[in-house]
Amino acid sequence: MERVPQQADAAGAAGAAAAQDAVAPEAGARAAAVPEAGARGAVAGRARRRLVAGGGALVVVAALAYWLGSGSGGGEVAAAGPSATPTPTPTPGATLTVPDLYERVGPSVVVIQAGKSLGTGVIAADDGTILTAYHVVKGAKDVRLTFADGTKAKAVVASSNPKRDVATLKPAELPELVVPATLGGGVAVGAPVVAIGNPLGLTYSVSTGVVSGLNRSAEEGGLSGLIQFDASVNPGSSGGPLLDGRGLVVGIVVSIADPGGDEAFAGIAFAVPIGVALGDEGDGPPGGGPLI
Repeated sequence: MERVPQQADAAGAAGAAAAQDAVAPEAGARAAAVPEAGARGAVAGRARRRLVAGGGALVVVAALAYWLGSGSGGGEVAAAGPSATPTPTPTPGATLTVPDLYERVGPSVVVIQAGKSLGTGVIAADDGTILTAYHVVKGAKDVRLTFADGTKAKAVVASSNPKRDVATLKPAELPELVVPATLGGGVAVGAPVVAIGNPLGLTYSVSTGVVSGLNRSAEEGGLSGLIQFDASVNPGSSGGPLLDGRGLVVGIVVSIADPGGDEAFAGIAFAVPIGVALGDEGDGPPGGGPLI
């Protein structure tokens, strides 16, 4: 599999912070613009982002990062979701413990099987529209979803923006109870975040961390304005929500740093800010994004 050496700016290195078990309040409004960081983090080594683990098309997209879409061996994924009767996602303002956050937002998270690629998505609207990472579904002719309550459905790509690595999916069927996540909110360096996804096929996994840096850029693939965070993510996490302490979706997980070229989490992960994913200029390249 091809690897592309990358070299980041030497000035202003931002070390990955230790994961935290609790989350704290974070002020912010939907699609708030994230302040531009003064420097880029220095990370040496090789990088690769891939669509399928163990075989498939290699797509180099971000510096020192590889796609988090993971191969599943071709079998269907059985979701082990949070609750059969989920609680609607919270309105902005309330601070949640990690278990409460999972119970509230977990029902909005979806397992995505696109050919041999495994990824994550999040319900973003009342009609069941799902927001995910573009590379998870790129080129896939057969996209299948598993909702938190176990409902299975096929889906089609409704819109996509490869330059931002975001896409939306329209399910053919919906679960009895659709629980859209609450989108929006700004982040600051040091603020706690939570990632929910399906790393390595381990569905509905939760990890915690902090925002390590802002406005990170990828020389390959044209991605910029990325949120750097240290909550653990791995292949299969791509497309999943990055949440703040109130349960707001502040980003869509897209990649990790891979300085050793061994596809192991090195404490550095990246997410597209939610404002950018929705098409607002905010923190990334201007232009139209997926419509929800």
